[in-house]
Amino acid sequence: MAADLVKRAKEAFFEDGFELALDLYSQALELDPKNADLYADRAQANIKLKNFTEAVADANRAFELDPSLPKAYLRKGTACIKLEEYQTAKAALEAGSSLAPGDSRFIRLIKECEEQITDEIRNLPEKVTPSAITPSKDVGHTDDTSYQSTIVSPSKLKFRHEFYNTSIELVLTIFAKGIPAECVNVDFGEQILSVSINIPGEETYHFQPRLFAKIIPEKCKYQVLSSKIEIRLFKAEAITWTSLEFGKEKALPQKINASPAVKFQRPSYPSSKSKVDWDKLEAQVKKEEKEETLDSDAALNKLFRDIYRDADEDMRRAMIKSFVESNGTVLSTNWKDVGSKKVAGSPPDGMELKKWEY
Repeated sequence: MAADLVKRAKEAFFEDGFELALDLYSQALELDPKNADLYADRAQANIKLKNFTEAVADANRAFELDPSLPKAYLRKGTACIKLEEYQTAKAALEAGSSLAPGDSRFIRLIKECEEQITDEIRNLPEKVTPSAITPSKDVGHTDDTSYQSTIVSPSKLKFRHEFYNTSIELVLTIFAKGIPAECVNVDFGEQILSVSINIPGEETYHFQPRLFAKIIPEKCKYQVLSSKIEIRLFKAEAITWTSLEFGKEKALPQKINASPAVKFQRPSYPSSKSKVDWDKLEAQVKKEEKEETLDSDAALNKLFRDIYRDADEDMRRAMIKSFVESNGTVLSTNWKDVGSKKVAGSPPDGMELKKWEY
């Protein structure tokens, strides 16, 4: 039965009946859910229909089932290029190329990614320099303008989700009660989130938004709890996301606690037609950032940002709690010291701490 559906799907695909092919591949997967080839073929149909996030999810599932399947990496690379996620695309294509050496499709697409990445670097915006931490009293939450709750269409998804922003991350909560951790799969791309909940005997839940802005996948994480799935997306830029998903006419994002941007001299990058030495390029940028001269306030802000960025969860909580409770006069990184008591203000010598009266 599944073989007949696959045959009809291939015939429909070659006759440009992509929607029919997609439907037939989906029916075949219901009968044979562990077939990596079917996921890779359905990804191709999704690409033709411009369902690029769905194509990425299918490709991910394909090489999870069969890591040696070159066309799965090709499908992911192609879809990510369409989504302008060139770093993710390049990584997938290079993995596929190692499995199919000499395949000109991989070589051509990898070159396209390198050229686009070089162009992106050339057109980098001015640096966003976040100022000292000024969180709200409820640690991790911001005000109402950066908090949104969404009821998902019941015809597609059966779990409600909501999110809130901080200056460095977005926390997405999917309210799914009593879901075993082994039934949950979450993948992070440069600007893609893919969540799947596969409970035996039930329809698989898929949530695959193209995100409002880019994230740093390797710093993102998730946790399956008794009543929800908590997903933490580490932002590539310190901006407020006005929505979770990307839109062609999306609102202009707000910079969070940003001081005036610091202009810097950009290095001369290699031509996109030549091979880019990324290690040398990264070292050059880091050297310039290290040698950048800052005034006293900016230097102090940078020190606080560096400490906060490299801190663990307890250190960050200690910094936020001490800074807020002391009215900005104490900044501690020792949670054991400040976690169990209210931090009193400690003004500089010769100054007096006063409370405002309303």
